[in-house]
Amino acid sequence: MRRQRTVVPVLGLTLLGLAVLSLGLGRVSIPPGTVLAVLVAQIWEIPADWTPAVEQIVVHVRLPRILAAMLVGAALAAAGAAYQTLFRNPIVAPDVLGVSAGAGFGASLAVTLNLGAWAIQAGAFAMGLCAVGLVFAVGQAINRHSLIVLVLVGVVIAAFFQALISVLKIIADPVDVLPAITFWLLGGLNRVTSADLPLVAMLIGLALSVLYALRWQVNVMSVGSEEARMLGVDVGAIRLALILSATLMSAAAVSIAGIVGWVGLVVPHIARLLVGSSFERLLPVSALTGALFLLLVDNLSRGATTMEIPLGITASVIGAPLFLLLLLRTKAGWS
Repeated sequence: MRRQRTVVPVLGLTLLGLAVLSLGLGRVSIPPGTVLAVLVAQIWEIPADWTPAVEQIVVHVRLPRILAAMLVGAALAAAGAAYQTLFRNPIVAPDVLGVSAGAGFGASLAVTLNLGAWAIQAGAFAMGLCAVGLVFAVGQAINRHSLIVLVLVGVVIAAFFQALISVLKIIADPVDVLPAITFWLLGGLNRVTSADLPLVAMLIGLALSVLYALRWQVNVMSVGSEEARMLGVDVGAIRLALILSATLMSAAAVSIAGIVGWVGLVVPHIARLLVGSSFERLLPVSALTGALFLLLVDNLSRGATTMEIPLGITASVIGAPLFLLLLLRTKAGWS
């Protein structure tokens, strides 16, 4: 228990330290002390011994990207923890209900229609929510109490939206439109600006607050629906709130970062190794670990080679072997 109490402060301090180091990484290397001074200067007036170009790079180029990486990582990891706890399935991820596929179709459609960046994000967000709404409606019509049916319908709806994305790729202009669709689907934070962050942060913060407020009911539901009903938990309402909150934060994350896999699948398992499966501890640790993980991945994406690697590719290269290691580490609990 003593170790579990120290996990959140340690992760928080590690995340802050990595964020400061990340602000100095890039083609123009900036020392951590200068980075801290530039950030402090945005609040209090202090003597400036750096050039305006350095301040521009730190505040207007790198800071939005760093904050976006932490927000997206926290959202996907927290959503993954919520889905895995709800479905009582260790291989469930945020895209199990078609969020990523629906968001990918919405963004691809906006790109095909030559709409602006705001329309791409809005299309991704709206279609991600629409995909999950369709999954939930069909699942309720088939069997309103079965989570397995919900997962199966999610697989079908995700495949349907993936087929629609393929259709858009076929009809898209191969010179201008097709590369834009492809790069968006591969994921990345190079398009994020400071104007994108407030709304996304508000949506993710709202969804996280709802999940944390329901932490005790979720713990009770993890032992089984029938047992939870006997203990007075409104299983249907809690399940709906859990799915809507996790979907909301997933769609918000995908709308600015594209499709980034493995975060919502791998990070909750790391969090369980640190603090166990109790949801009131699992949720904040998953969010902090997800932010730390994706920030590391983004640093590798933009710094490993002279050419920036799409975030989704780097996340897959790191996440797949890491998941296998976790699988071997916890094989006794998978039988």
